[in-house]
Amino acid sequence: MKDKQQTLLQKLAKAKLGGGETRIEKQHHKKKLTARERIDHLMDEGSFEEIGILVTHRSTDFGMEKQRFFGDGVVTGYGTVNGRLVYVYAQDFTVFGGALSETHAEKICKIMDLALKVGAPVIGLNDSGGARIQEGVRSLGGYADIFYRNVQSSGVIPQISAIMGPCAGGAVYSPAMTDFTIMVEETSYMFVTGPNVVKTVTNEAVSSEELGGASAHSTKSGVTHLTAPNDVQCLEKIKKLLSYIPENNQEKTPMLPFVLGEELREELENIIPEDTHKPYDMKKVIAGICDKDSFFEIHKHYAENIVVGFSRLAGRSIGIIANQPMNLAGVLDVNSSKKAARFTRFCDSFNIPLLVLVDVPGFLPGTDQEWRGIIVHGAKLLYALSEATVPRVTVITRKAYGGAYDVMNSKHIGADMNFAWPTAEIAVMGAKGASEIIFKKEIASADDPEAKWKEKEAEYAEKFANPYGAARRGFIDEVILPKNTRRKLIKAFSMLENKQVDRPKRKHGNIPL
Repeated sequence: MKDKQQTLLQKLAKAKLGGGETRIEKQHHKKKLTARERIDHLMDEGSFEEIGILVTHRSTDFGMEKQRFFGDGVVTGYGTVNGRLVYVYAQDFTVFGGALSETHAEKICKIMDLALKVGAPVIGLNDSGGARIQEGVRSLGGYADIFYRNVQSSGVIPQISAIMGPCAGGAVYSPAMTDFTIMVEETSYMFVTGPNVVKTVTNEAVSSEELGGASAHSTKSGVTHLTAPNDVQCLEKIKKLLSYIPENNQEKTPMLPFVLGEELREELENIIPEDTHKPYDMKKVIAGICDKDSFFEIHKHYAENIVVGFSRLAGRSIGIIANQPMNLAGVLDVNSSKKAARFTRFCDSFNIPLLVLVDVPGFLPGTDQEWRGIIVHGAKLLYALSEATVPRVTVITRKAYGGAYDVMNSKHIGADMNFAWPTAEIAVMGAKGASEIIFKKEIASADDPEAKWKEKEAEYAEKFANPYGAARRGFIDEVILPKNTRRKLIKAFSMLENKQVDRPKRKHGNIPL
C-alpha cells in the first residue's frame, strides 16, 4: 500500500511539471513557459487551488489506454490576481500536444460553470494542437460544450483568452467569443485552416506566422486585441487588463485612491493646430485628460483611425473611444466602426463609463467601403452607443461632420453630457464643400468665381463651423476651454455615477451584424 502511495506521489509530481517533464528540462523554457509556470506567474503567490488533477482520459482506441497522464493535458482551478478571484485553465502542450479530449473539455466546463455561479472572470491560457483525433466526435462535442458556456457567460462575467501556442480549427471559436484575446508574438498562431490546407485548396504558399500569427491578427484581421513579446509579458498584460474591469456585470470596478487638486491642464490649450486640415495626435488629448500613465490601449495596431482603451479619471475606470486625426484624418470606416462598437458593448456590459472624444470629418467614401458594407458596419457603432446605458460623456475637439456627428455619441442618441472645445466645427459637411453646393449658381455667375467661392466658404464657416449653433439648441451642454476638460469630466462622471436606465422589455435587440 505504501509503495502504491509513493508511486502515486511520483506521478503527481511529474504531472505538475507537465507530462513527465523534469525540473532540469523546465529550466530551459526561457521564452515559452509550461502550463504550471504560466499559472504561477499569473496568480498571487500560493493562491491557486487546482481542480481535477487526477482526471485521465477514457479513450481505449488506438492504444490510448496505455498513455494516461494525470490532468489530461489541462490544468484547471481558481485563485486570486491582485487579491481578486479568477478562474483559470492552462492547456499543457507536453501532454498529447494539449489536444482537447472529452475529459479535458469537461475540466474546462467545470470551472466555467463555477465562475458563472460565483461571478468571477475566466482566463483561458490556450496552447493546443486542437481536437484529439483518437476520440472522434467526443472531442468535437467537448468544444461545443465550451462554446455554449462562452455564450452563456458573455456579458455576465469577463472572459479573457491568451493564445500562447497553436490554436487551430474549431479551437479558435472559443477565444473569438471571449471578450479579449491576447497573442504571444512568434510562438502562437490562430487559424481555421492551416497552411497545408490553404496550399492545397488555393495554391497559396503561406507560413503559420503569416497566416495566423500575432502580427496578422493584430493588424489585418483584428481578431486579437493585444500582443506580447513573450509569455511573461502576456501574463502581465492580463493582470493589467483585469485591473480596469469588474468581477461581473453586477459590480463596478473598484476605484483607486485619488486626491483631487485644481485639475487644470494647460498643455491641452495648444494641441489643436490653427490649420483645420493639419492632424494632431488624439492620444495627447487622452494623456492630458486622464490620470497619469493610466491609458491602456486595446486594438492598438488595428483600425488606427480610431483609438479605444481603458483609462482612469480621478481613480475611476473608464472606457475611451476617440477619433485619431493622425490616421485617415480620423474618418469612420468599416474596421474602425466594428472596433469601436465591440469595445462599447463590453464597457456597457460591465458598467464601465464611456468617454467619447470626437474629431471626425465623416465616413470614408469609395467603392471599397460601400461594397464591404460600411452602411451596416457603421450602424453597429450607432446601435452599440444608442443601446449603452452606462454614463456616456462626449467632448468634440474639432470636426463633427455629417452622419458621423450623430454616430459619435451625440446627444440625440442618448449621451448624458456633451461638451465642445471652441475649435469644434459641427455641421453637415465642411465649409468648402457646403459652400460649393449651396452657392453653386452664385459662384458660377461671379466675375471671379474663385474669390466668390472663398467668400461664401468664409460665410458658411462663420455661421456653422463652430459649436455655438449646437449649444444654442442644447445639443452641446457647454463650450469649454481645453484646459478645463479634465475638471469638467471628473464632475460629470461623478454626477452620473448612480445613473439608471429602464430598457424596453424584450428578449434582445437585433444589432446589424
